[in-house]
Amino acid sequence: MGRLYDMIHDNTSTSFAWIGTNRGSDPCSWKGVSCSPNNSSITNISLHLFSISNPDTLPLLCGIKTLESLDVSNNQLSSIPDGFITGCGGISGLKVLNFSSNKLKGPLPIFSGFGVLESLDLSMNSLSGNIDLQLDSLSSLKNLDLSYNNFVGHIPTSLGKSNALVELQLSVNHFDGQIPSQIVKYENLALIDLSLNNLSGPIPESLGNLSSLKILILSANKLIGTIPKTLGNITTLFRFAANQNYFVGNVPLGITSNLNNLDLSYNNLSGTIPLGLLSPPNLQYVDLTNNKLEGSIPANMGSTLVRLRLGNNSLAGPIPPKPFQSLQNLTYLELENNQLNGNIPLELLSCKNLALLNLAQNKLAGPLPADIGNLINLQVLKLEMNGFVGGIPDSISKLNKLQRLNMSWNSLTGIIPDSISTLHTLTNLDLRENGLNGSIPNSIGNLNNLLELQLGNNQLSGLIPEMPMQLQIALNLSHNLFTGPIPTTLTRLTALEVLDLSNNTFSGQIPESMTRMSGLTHLILANNHLSGVVPTFPKYVELSLGGNRQLIFPPPPSPQNAPAVSGKKKLSVAVVIVIAVAVAAVAVGLFTFIALFVLRNMYKVRGYWLMDDHHIHHKSQLDFCKAMAVTRRPTNTILSTEWYSFYRAVMPSGISYCIKKINWSNKAFTLQDPEKFVEELTRLARVANPNIMIPLAYVLTSHSAFIFYEFPEFGSLFHLLHSEDNNVLDWKCRFSIALGICRGLNFLHRNGSEDAPIILLNLSTRSIMMKSLSEPIIGDFELSNLIRPSHNKRTPSVVAAAVGFVPPEYAYTMRVTTSGNIYSFGVIMLELLTGKQGVYEGIELATWVTSRSDQHENLEEILDSRVGETSMEVQHQMAALLRIALRCISTSPSERPDAEALLQMLLDLAKNVGI
Repeated sequence: MGRLYDMIHDNTSTSFAWIGTNRGSDPCSWKGVSCSPNNSSITNISLHLFSISNPDTLPLLCGIKTLESLDVSNNQLSSIPDGFITGCGGISGLKVLNFSSNKLKGPLPIFSGFGVLESLDLSMNSLSGNIDLQLDSLSSLKNLDLSYNNFVGHIPTSLGKSNALVELQLSVNHFDGQIPSQIVKYENLALIDLSLNNLSGPIPESLGNLSSLKILILSANKLIGTIPKTLGNITTLFRFAANQNYFVGNVPLGITSNLNNLDLSYNNLSGTIPLGLLSPPNLQYVDLTNNKLEGSIPANMGSTLVRLRLGNNSLAGPIPPKPFQSLQNLTYLELENNQLNGNIPLELLSCKNLALLNLAQNKLAGPLPADIGNLINLQVLKLEMNGFVGGIPDSISKLNKLQRLNMSWNSLTGIIPDSISTLHTLTNLDLRENGLNGSIPNSIGNLNNLLELQLGNNQLSGLIPEMPMQLQIALNLSHNLFTGPIPTTLTRLTALEVLDLSNNTFSGQIPESMTRMSGLTHLILANNHLSGVVPTFPKYVELSLGGNRQLIFPPPPSPQNAPAVSGKKKLSVAVVIVIAVAVAAVAVGLFTFIALFVLRNMYKVRGYWLMDDHHIHHKSQLDFCKAMAVTRRPTNTILSTEWYSFYRAVMPSGISYCIKKINWSNKAFTLQDPEKFVEELTRLARVANPNIMIPLAYVLTSHSAFIFYEFPEFGSLFHLLHSEDNNVLDWKCRFSIALGICRGLNFLHRNGSEDAPIILLNLSTRSIMMKSLSEPIIGDFELSNLIRPSHNKRTPSVVAAAVGFVPPEYAYTMRVTTSGNIYSFGVIMLELLTGKQGVYEGIELATWVTSRSDQHENLEEILDSRVGETSMEVQHQMAALLRIALRCISTSPSERPDAEALLQMLLDLAKNVGI
């Protein structure tokens, strides 16, 4: 062990994991070393996250002949030397080998020896080539994980001569051909994961003979044919996922007999949903989204259902009322984009645990239920594009957890009830395209978390009240009956990015103070009665002012050294200017028309899919031409920064996509190599890390890059976190969010090129998007190893980072770093721990927390009491995370842990949290 100590020390230097450990001490006391009960022999060694990169370390371990388990995961090892295979292959008791999350390259080694090895994990590496007989001699092999590599060829079937295999994980590789029927010789198989490969052909009927199978995942391949009925015979089968393939035919009736989780979404299944499909007693999750199913929704449903997704099919008829009386566990119901008709059944209101209800884009009609407020746990309510009539029920005020409310594109009438202003957790309110009248409630300003307010295309009138100060995404009051001057109170909305007041009868001048709305990117005032001189807005603000005949556009400023103009010539000059402006307007209009025509046609042919084979469902939904047209309309902007713009593109099917626009020409970046840019996007798309926004497709132009992503329905962490006291995220959710962000950050820092990790320019709670209440995705990552700063004097590292999240060294280093990302993540953890924003009481949260920690003040003042008061155990866990966060916000970058070490700290704490 002394030689091992020395080699790891020499290899890892300042990251040495055994620092402070006496080289001559008993190895059984060393970190990662476990021994027999009497400490007579070493049995387990875990060098997880030891920063080891020298493969010569590995053969030294083989001198420990009593070794039973070896874990060298999460290091930087690039190969497994022959000396390790020959040395450790002779250890008679070695049962577990874990090489996951390293940098292993080349073909799979031949594992000769290893007669009792039961578990081999080589996942998350870059191994390649075919798998033939390299593992055939592993006669005791039970668990094999080769996922997240670059293997090619057919699925291997020589995986141990005793056929003892229990778990087979081969996901995210390049395997092709058919699923081999020989796989059934491993009759003890309990887990098969072949997802995200290039497999083709049908599912073998013989898989139904695997009587111990619990989990079967075949998602995102090129599989065809029908779903075998024989799978319904496996009484142990718990989860079956075959989404994103080309399956046809009916959904087999008995497929859910024993299942807990079924996912057949994004296929070409047809026919009706079998009457008994949703009724088995153990069934909790069913996803049949994006198929060609027709007929009615079955009236028989099991009381255990938690999530039912039937959207984007051709289902018709009314929503059956009877089953919802007993679905007390139902949390997510998604029936959007079908042909459903009739009313919302009153029985649906008895599902008190519903958090998401999506009935959008159907043919539902009648009034909204008066007692819709009974759904007290509802967080997302989507009823858009139906035929609902009548008023908005007052009981909606009872939905005090509601975050997103969309009733747009219906035929609702009457006033906007004042009670809607009690929904203090609301972040997005969309009531456009209805027949609502009267005035906007004066109490609308009480919605302190509201980021988007869409009231366009109604018949609203009266005075415009003070709006919520947090409005950021958009305020749309277009196509209504508002009159009088533009209220100067709107100019207080300094974070607002899109303001649309078009098609009303506003009069008077455009307030000069609007030019100081620092967040504004699009101002739409077209078709009103405005007059006077147009104020000078910053160049980055897009103005739409057409249809206001009395507006005066000031001429561009004259050069400083221009000769004075005589009095007689002034009139002539003015006339010339007027004529020139008119001619220029016509020319610009014609040029814009031609440019848009060219661009629309160019985008048709310049849209490219990443991982084309794995995005079949998106390919049928995303129209590049229509999506690119979205980026020309300001109302589709969801977020703008100095360097990027984000747009929401809703396709005709109702599916939303997020488009990120990077402008190469007039921002602070230049694209060095388009081919490498595409290669990097493709690599990120393939890895499919669950904690970063995965690119689906891209469009490159000479001036911009457009990257397409799935749309995160739960918005940003900032908006999810800062809610009212009675709607607070619990501790387990908060810790899960921190852990997920750290996993994504570790992935980005580890998976750039060897000399240039992927570094984030803007890491904050606003740039973290949420797939659910506990699943974060990093929504604004920069490909820093492919993009270089331009010679612009404005430095992106300083300007782009969010206030409160900027590490102190950025003030003088003027460049982004991995340790700077760790600082920003530390502030995110502080937000999760304190419930306070990144800037609190006028000072940065990091400064506020540090000052109180230095003074040893009571932790109760720092930690969010709404969470900490739940139990003493939670308080201890929060205090432990606070200590980690304080390390991350250290003034000195060298004192901050790197992402790998940080992840290990959180994983260790996760065991106590129960995650």
